[in-house]
Amino acid sequence: MRTKNFSPDNIKIGILGGGQLGRMLIQSAINYNLYIKILDPDENAPCKFIANEFKKGKLSDFDTVYKFGKDCDIITIEIEHVNIEALKKLESEGKKVFPQPHVLEIIQDKGLQKMFYQRNDIPSPDFFLTENKEQIHKFKEYFPFFHKLRKGGYDGKGVVKLDNPEDLSRAFEEPGVLERLVDFEKEISVIIARNESGETKCFPVVECAFSPEANLVEFLFSPASLKKSQEKEAYRIAGLVAEKMQIVGLLAVEMFVTKDGKILVNEAAPRPHNSGHQTIEGNVTSQFEQHLRAILNLPLGDTSITRPSVMVNVLGEKGYEGDAQYEGIEKIMKWPGVHTHLYGKKTTKSFRKMGHVTVTAQSLEDAVKLAKDVKDTLKVIA
Repeated sequence: MRTKNFSPDNIKIGILGGGQLGRMLIQSAINYNLYIKILDPDENAPCKFIANEFKKGKLSDFDTVYKFGKDCDIITIEIEHVNIEALKKLESEGKKVFPQPHVLEIIQDKGLQKMFYQRNDIPSPDFFLTENKEQIHKFKEYFPFFHKLRKGGYDGKGVVKLDNPEDLSRAFEEPGVLERLVDFEKEISVIIARNESGETKCFPVVECAFSPEANLVEFLFSPASLKKSQEKEAYRIAGLVAEKMQIVGLLAVEMFVTKDGKILVNEAAPRPHNSGHQTIEGNVTSQFEQHLRAILNLPLGDTSITRPSVMVNVLGEKGYEGDAQYEGIEKIMKWPGVHTHLYGKKTTKSFRKMGHVTVTAQSLEDAVKLAKDVKDTLKVIA
């Protein structure tokens, strides 16, 4: 049941992770006068100077996470790789932990995640589970694959493409998932929110364009260019994943649109996500405000698009490492509809996420054109 009155002065929210997602959560939390406490292993994490409290410590350490959460009313995350056993203990002691530990258990292990989709009739690419590199030989007639580490992968790391058995030297020795290559037309994402009362709300489908070199999203287009039937199916699938997980909070469901028009789930992330950054300027409610609404069991906000938008990830230029300098930033600041977000990271390196820029315009075509100019102009060097 939702409480009758909202009293933010009596709520302390602990966030595991102090990177850019935590930073943008805090920026939304300020509007509701919420008290935010952060745990991060980096003493210079982006959240350090804007959090009400900042603690340096390992997210994977039981005692550190447990002690951190003891004086919080709600514990949430901005990264999945955290100590689940500590969160289970906190939950058993009456703390609200969102997303719940059982959700994080599924998400942390790509093998469990794939089996969850299979068990719940959620369409996803065919896969095999392997304990080591040697076992991949058993599936040589099924090449090509994406080989994914079951645990520990993040932002394109822990994933390698295996076109044929000759590529096995690049495979991982650790337990992994062999995912059959999908002949897809485009990649899309749906972010869905769910609160404790069971209310759910999807953000409009977005389309992702990846940089093959960095293996990260390069551009994100809102709205996605889809048939109405595909859009409807994407929402249905996202809703099914959220319902079966019984998640409280935000869930980003990344999907493939195959060349024959089917929608398949690639992966899910139970937190604010890179594919929702454009919502800050492009939608009525941002994904960050929506996550806070969900974990506080408040009514979910309007997710409608206000203007077509394109998000550009601002990555460190290849070959540069050191104190970050932003070349071309003064030029793009003169362009109408350009909204710059820097993440407060002091140092840059090749392909490090340093910020993002959202371009809004009257039409998606105009936003795309300007976003490409932004990408060509703004460079992070050292």
